[in-house]
Amino acid sequence: MSTFNASKFSLNLSTKTYVMGILNVTPDSFSDGGKWNTVESALTYALKMQDDGADIIDVGAQSTRPGYIKISPEEELTRLIPVLQALRGQIRVPISVDTFYPTVAKEALAAGADIINDVTGFKNDKMFDVASSSNCGCMVMHDGPLSLMKAFFEEQITKFSKMSIQKARICLDPGIGFGKSYEENLFAIKNLKDYTMDGIAIMVGASRKRVIGTPCGDPPFEERMPGTIAAHTIAILNGANIIRVHDVKEAVQAAKVADAIIKNNTIRNTVEE
Repeated sequence: MSTFNASKFSLNLSTKTYVMGILNVTPDSFSDGGKWNTVESALTYALKMQDDGADIIDVGAQSTRPGYIKISPEEELTRLIPVLQALRGQIRVPISVDTFYPTVAKEALAAGADIINDVTGFKNDKMFDVASSSNCGCMVMHDGPLSLMKAFFEEQITKFSKMSIQKARICLDPGIGFGKSYEENLFAIKNLKDYTMDGIAIMVGASRKRVIGTPCGDPPFEERMPGTIAAHTIAILNGANIIRVHDVKEAVQAAKVADAIIKNNTIRNTVEE
């Protein structure tokens, strides 16, 4: 039985697809910047996502949209820590923090986070030190051409092993929309099984991104939910264990139906008998 372990949580990867709800506490994220950048609004929205069935809440205090302006670790912590303190005790599911700064990751874990979600894929070796001093989950995203992705994942997994961080604490993310062409993004979703590693969780986050908008005539971000569900359903069919989404309620229902279809062996077993 494969699991994804994060702090006190253990997610059984054989039973269902898990939905990670996006909580951007930023003024400039590509789809929802400025909506949840107060402590009160962030807590309200996190609780709504939890009620809608989110299995993980992913908090981001720094935008990584195309052309984003990097903020300092200090500014990121100023946005992030009050939100984490508000969520602690209110949120019953794992809390992930979307950051590439080791100092921010360390403070976030101390403030109650369970997962480090690093869009730079733990390229900063200090991030391994932070992870090894805790029992957090580690989400490793690939940013770059598709041709380099599998080798990158293999290299990072070797580093985790050297730090005695178990495979069950690792989740790989192909980085849809990060350093890849439109065609590469489509190929990665369609051929996700080619990039999976035995016993390691894999997450796909295509929600509202350009890869969704392009074939649909570039509708506004908030009108890309149906296309997002289509992409994520194909990802689930091809082995995704976690999907990262803006529209939690709809994604949960779609994942449940996808899981029901994929895991239904009743007729096959009857025919074989």
